Formats: sequence, C-alpha cells, structure tokens
Amino acid sequence: MCSCMCPKVKEEVNSSECENMAGRKKMSEEFEANTMDSPVDMPLATIDIKDDCGITDVPQVNLERSEENEYKDQIKKKKKKYKDYQPNYFLSIPITNKEVTKGIKILQNAVIQQDKRLAKAMTGDGSFHITLLVMKLNDDEVNIGIDALLELKPFIEEILQGKHLILPFEGVDTFRNQVGFVKLAEGDHMNPLLEIAEAAKRTFQEKGILAGESRSFKPHLTFMKLSQVPWLRKVGVKEIDPKFYEKFISHRFGEEMLHRIDLCSMLKKKQSNGYYHCESSIVIGDKNGGEPDDAELVKLSKRLVENAVLKAVQQYLEETQNKHKPGDGSTVKTEEADRNGTDNDNRK
Repeated sequence: MCSCMCPKVKEEVNSSECENMAGRKKMSEEFEANTMDSPVDMPLATIDIKDDCGITDVPQVNLERSEENEYKDQIKKKKKKYKDYQPNYFLSIPITNKEVTKGIKILQNAVIQQDKRLAKAMTGDGSFHITLLVMKLNDDEVNIGIDALLELKPFIEEILQGKHLILPFEGVDTFRNQVGFVKLAEGDHMNPLLEIAEAAKRTFQEKGILAGESRSFKPHLTFMKLSQVPWLRKVGVKEIDPKFYEKFISHRFGEEMLHRIDLCSMLKKKQSNGYYHCESSIVIGDKNGGEPDDAELVKLSKRLVENAVLKAVQQYLEETQNKHKPGDGSTVKTEEADRNGTDNDNRK
C-alpha cells in the first residue's frame, strides 16, 4: 500500500482542516467581542488582536475530536475567568502635551465630520492616557494599591537610570474596527516602557492584587470607542470605517515625556477637567523647567488661593485685635485732643 496520499485525499484533509481552523477563529473572535463590549467602561490597554491560530502549509491529518473539545473547554474557562475578573482600577500615564492633545482633537473632528453619529464615541477632553496596567481592587484593597504604586517608583527609576522616557505618537489604527487609537511609534523607548509595565504587574501581584491577568501589554492612546455608545449598533454603525482616518495613518502627533503615573478608578466620577478619579500618583524624574501640566497648574492655583485667603484672614484678625487693645495709638491721640479742648474751655 502506498504511503503517499492521493490529491483527492489531501484536498479533503485541507478542507476539513480549514473548517476546524475557521471554527476556532470564530470562537476566539466571539470571546474577544465579549470582552471588548464589557459593560465596564474599561481602558482597553490589553486587547491582543492576533489570531489564536494560523493555517499552516502542512495539514494536520490526525486532528482528533477530543482536541476540538479541549479547545472549546479552554474558551469556556477564559470566559469564566474574565467574568470573575472585572477590573475597576488602572495605572494611567496621562497625556498632557498640548501638541498631542490638539492633534487628537483634529483627528476626532475629522471623523465626526464624516459621520456625526460617532461624536458620542469620542474620548473626552482630559481623559487621554496610556493604560499601563489594569486591576481589580475592593474598598479594602485601595490602600494596598496605593502602597504598591509607591513601591513601584524606585523600580522605575532603576530602569530609567536618570534618563527621560520620551513617548512619540505616530499613526492611527483600530482594534477589530471597534476601538480607534493613536499608535505609539516604534523605537528605543519601547523596551524601558515594557520593563516598567512588567515591574508594575509584578509589584501589584506580589501584594496579592489581581492585576494584568492573562493580558498582554499593548501601549496605545484611545481616541474613540464604539462600545461607549450601544445604540450605534442598532442604527447600523457596527465598525469604524478606515476611510474616516486614512489621512492620519502616518501622521505625527507629537511626544509625551513620562512624568507621572496615576492609580485611577474606572467607575468613580471623573474630575472636573475630564480626567479620571485619581487615588494616588507618583512623579517620575524632573521636567527640567518645562511647562507644568494641567494637574500641576490646578494644584498651584489652589495653593495660591489658600495662601491669599489665609493672609487676608490674618490681616483682619490683627486689625480687629488692635482696635480693642489698650494703649492703642489712636486712643491716646483722642484722649490728648479731649484734654486740649477742656483746657481751652477753661481759659475762656
């Protein structure tokens, strides 16, 4: 009996293999869609859009049914794990460079001009950021998360060795045409950024915090997300048309220097400037006299107002006390004037 398969058998095997691979890919895409459309408005820091499998040139003749069932079980376990692990906090690198934020606003307006229904899907002013790590914290663990963030700082300083980490943004892409983001350009900055992300994950996990579970780090800057507006799907808007952003495919948006990392809540009310509720922050390096960011300006303004109010209150108290103090200069002058008036009357 010939050990070689005839062309017809090969064709049948390849056809069967393609169907199996297509089935796997469909299940994988369904799983990704479920995680992406989670009711929690989560910063999508970690979506991996790589196919779970690829069709090879060599057919796998001995693909058994048990393997298919095992793969389905793995998908079910992933779904259950994701359901049990719903992140509600994240580490954020805020994007405050005016050049970058202005470029993103121009991009957003260009998309809206082509489809006004997408306006509600845009990331709001003040919310631009890179998500470094996502995690789940209950009320009792927030302080543990703050401690972990503080412990992370020396690890970051060791990684950077006193150097600034500049993050350049260039081009636009999407996650499965559902989430639009500005890309972080490739370069020497990627390795230290990935090291920082890994150090953050390790530091928080060592504290017993569920952080970065089964998620790869894909740094990006989200500018729109269809899942923010559920009714879009009902009116036929199911994906982001690549034509909407084609003019920005190679656009350079500018650079952001890593200066601060915040522990933010996904669910608590945002600040008045549009940025997320922040539990704690660490400052990395020094801006060398550069322009302060919005958060620093707000803090400075508050200090100036508080100092002015305090100074005014102190001045008021001093003036009030002086008016009632015995021997006050004005009282002495009044008494002297009264005596002089009496003496003049007596002479008359």
